[in-house]
This record gives sequence, C-alpha cells and structure tokens, in this order.
Amino acid sequence: MAVTASMVKELRDRTGLGMMECKKALNDANGDIELAIEEMRKSSGMKAAKKAGRTAADGVVSTKVAEDGSYGVVVEVNSETDFVARDAGFLAFVAQVTDKAFATKATDVAELMAGDLESAREALVQKIGENISVRRAVLISAEDGVVDSYVHSNNRIAVLVALKGGDAELARDVAMHVAATNPRVAKSADMPEEEIVKEREIFTAQAAESGKPPEIIEKMIDGRIRKFLSENSLVDQPFVKDPEQTVGKLLKSSSADIQAFIRFEVGEGIEKEEVDFAAEVAAQLKG
Repeated sequence: MAVTASMVKELRDRTGLGMMECKKALNDANGDIELAIEEMRKSSGMKAAKKAGRTAADGVVSTKVAEDGSYGVVVEVNSETDFVARDAGFLAFVAQVTDKAFATKATDVAELMAGDLESAREALVQKIGENISVRRAVLISAEDGVVDSYVHSNNRIAVLVALKGGDAELARDVAMHVAATNPRVAKSADMPEEEIVKEREIFTAQAAESGKPPEIIEKMIDGRIRKFLSENSLVDQPFVKDPEQTVGKLLKSSSADIQAFIRFEVGEGIEKEEVDFAAEVAAQLKG
C-alpha cells in the first residue's frame, strides 16, 4: 500500500515522532497505521537506550521549598539542546521530577527515577528524539532557621540556602548572591586544606621571582592566601545588592548565620562533545 503524506501526518500526530521515522514505520508496516504504532511501541525502549549514549549537557535546574521553610530540593535535568530545554513537555517532566524529589526527599537518582518517572523519561526521549537524563538532586534542611531558593531567569542556575535564624527573604537574597558570585565555601574555615596548599604553592612560585627577602615573601604569601579565602568564602564577599557590607555582616544584622548552600549550574563538569554539524548533515545526506 502506498504511503501518503496524510498518513505520515496522522502517525506523527498520534505518536509525536519525527517525519522520517513515521514514514519508515509506515513503509515497514505496508501502510497499516495501527501496525506501525504497535511496532514503534515495541521498539521504543530500544530507541531510548540508543539515545542514552549521546551527551546531554543542556537542560534546566529546578527547586521546590516547603511552605514552612524547613527544607528544599534542587534538581538538574539534562537534554542535548537548549531548544528541547524550553519544550513544554520537557519542562512538565522536570516538574514531575522536582515534585517527587520534594515529596520523597530522595536524592539518589536511581531511587528517584524508579517506576513511573523512568517510564515517563523513556516516553519523552521517544517523542522528542533527544537523550534526556536526570543528573542529580540535593536536599537541604534548616535547623532553627529557614531554607529558601533562587532560580535565575534562564533556569540554568539554581541555589538553595539554609540559614540559622533570619527569614525567607534574607535566605533568598543570599541565594541570589551565591548564584551571581559562585563562592567555593560558606566560611574560610570550610576551605579544604588541599585547596589552600595548592594555592600556597602557586603563590610561592610567583613570589620567588620577585627577588625579595624570604621574610617579605612569606608575608606576601600569607596576604595572598587571606585574599584567596575572602574572595571565595561566602560570608566574606561584598553583598551583591549592597557592596558596602559583606554577606557575613548582612546575616549578623538579622541575627542569622549560614548553615549550608548548594549551587547548581546546568552542565557544569560535563565534557560536551564538539559536533561538526556540516559534516554530520553531509554524512546523513550521503547515507
């Protein structure tokens, strides 16, 4: 039976899959739409698995905070392209993931995705045609304080902050600051010793070239270490909304202190494959 454009359109409307995939399925099924759908459903798991090997380094981050401010969650869900990251179906799936992480307080991705969510992910991969993965989830709770969040307008940076004391507005302001400055630690005492040792080695090598006496060099190094710690410690940084005071002073003025913070940025740490699109299109045309 000849496959017509209207048949391809009907199959696309019913499955949400690509035109060429629908046309091939109809040809294989000799124009039988119901049979084509059946065969596509049989192969959907396999196709989702194939797409899982492709790098998903785009996507969005999402947060949800309890009404009483006792805890909050932040998740990152990845797609291959920014186009899909703006898709309504993708964003609805992200909301499902966030809601489940919030309700169950699960931060292990395998545990979080077990059951209906994994089925929903596979169905979305099949429909959209891109690899989609839930990369990570973190929960932060507050003891005698409050948790709040900030998500940047592009949905690519999200921060959760837990304060001891203070209120939600203050926690949100600090979260906005963290989004903007990306501090390594909350306080200088939290900086890992290996980080300080590494920086000291760098500063020592730089100072050795100055030709100054050893005692002066030691003071130079100590000064640079103090500067390094203040620049990378949240409480020592000038507050972005009022650079005349540090974040630490802002918190102290409200009888608050930082308990914890977590900052997610989409794709950070993922090695993204460089694609030569011209070569890829040429290869597809040749095929």
